[in-house]
Amino acid sequence: MATMETCHLYLVRHAIAAERGPEWPDDTKRPLTHRGVARMRMVATGMRSIGVRVDVVCTSPLVRARQTAKLLVECLRPKPESVVVPALAPGHSPASVVKALQRAPVASSLMLVGHEPDLGRLAAWFIGAREPLSFKKGGVCRIDVASAARPRDGVLVWMATPKMLRALAGD
Repeated sequence: MATMETCHLYLVRHAIAAERGPEWPDDTKRPLTHRGVARMRMVATGMRSIGVRVDVVCTSPLVRARQTAKLLVECLRPKPESVVVPALAPGHSPASVVKALQRAPVASSLMLVGHEPDLGRLAAWFIGAREPLSFKKGGVCRIDVASAARPRDGVLVWMATPKMLRALAGD
């Protein structure tokens, strides 16, 4: 993570996935639905239309997050690098995510693909908020941080629902 200049962090909740249940007893393997894939492509196109550029997409190792990250990498320009960050899986603290990001490739802009409620807690932690932010599936926010060493000094620049981003793509 960049430490000398402002780092743009884009936090993204994974797209619509198959429902939990007997068909998917292992939650880590639930895939995106066809609707989730189509909508996430539109979200990514909307992000591209407003100039979102990232160097690295960091994703949770869960299937639905990895599939979401793959769609983002395919749609964004220039094409960012993609890395799996186990600390983005459910159940990890914001501090453990930041520690893991310090081992990620150096970048001035990172996209983190994860899960609720942890993603909302992470966003709140970066900006020093008392309550977590709420992300819809496919929702995105941008937080600017001056350094990984002072993450609670981040600034929430914008937060967009997937519907807003799809509208920018012409949905």
